Amino acid sequence: MSFQGLNVSEFQGTVDWEQVKSAGFQFAMLCAGHGFGILDRQFQRNAAECNRIGLPIGAYWICHAINPEAARQEADGCINTISTYHLEYPVCYNIGQTAFSYAAQHGVSVTPELVTQFVKNFCNRVEELGYYPMFYSNREVLNSYFTSDFLKDYALWYSSFDSTLDYTDCSIWQFTNKRGIPGIEQNVDLNIGFIDFPEVIQNKGLNHLDGSLLSPASTTQNYITYIIQQGDTLSKIALRYDTTYQTLAALNDIPNPDIIYPGQTIRVPEEI
Repeated sequence: MSFQGLNVSEFQGTVDWEQVKSAGFQFAMLCAGHGFGILDRQFQRNAAECNRIGLPIGAYWICHAINPEAARQEADGCINTISTYHLEYPVCYNIGQTAFSYAAQHGVSVTPELVTQFVKNFCNRVEELGYYPMFYSNREVLNSYFTSDFLKDYALWYSSFDSTLDYTDCSIWQFTNKRGIPGIEQNVDLNIGFIDFPEVIQNKGLNHLDGSLLSPASTTQNYITYIIQQGDTLSKIALRYDTTYQTLAALNDIPNPDIIYPGQTIRVPEEI
């Protein structure tokens, strides 16, 4: 049994979802956002339209974590974004070269231990909040950062642009990037699903398909604002508020943690 799907983000522009469904696609994975609660500009429209026409959807969040706690916070931001929509497919963590480049810009060298902790923290938090977790990656990243035992713990959305699937055990296979799909003018990634996720997720009681709702307080990260003073450094501010300078840099999109200015306002995580 297999299911034809696709994944889209803001880069596909305004999608005509009725045309997509009429073309035979059976599910869609929608980019919800990245980093600390930065939403994909088309997610809300895409999710609402798919819900309206009855096309099953899942969501993915692009990793911009620079430490394990940031990955957990990203999960909170993701669930806060998607929780008002009906999802019959998994909530997926997209981790790959984009994530590693972002970490490097903030002075963090990724290691297998760190990458696996990112995935664990995101996926475990997603499951804590009542959703079915998954992670997305390709063969190069899998070989470099994950053990075979780890891959047994979470569902895998596997990217491999080839005519046939290799030996990888995956739940969804992203196999090509194609132009000319009805309803979408831009190139779009196509996928094959090997699991009847709507049935599996329903049977597991996940994704709140029973109509239960999350308490907003359970997913919302609290922040305070801080005005940088003369002589401040991100490291000093981080020490004062029991966080890390990397977290502050990522949260405030500061590319060089050594360059901040008096009078600049930043956000600082606050424990709930």
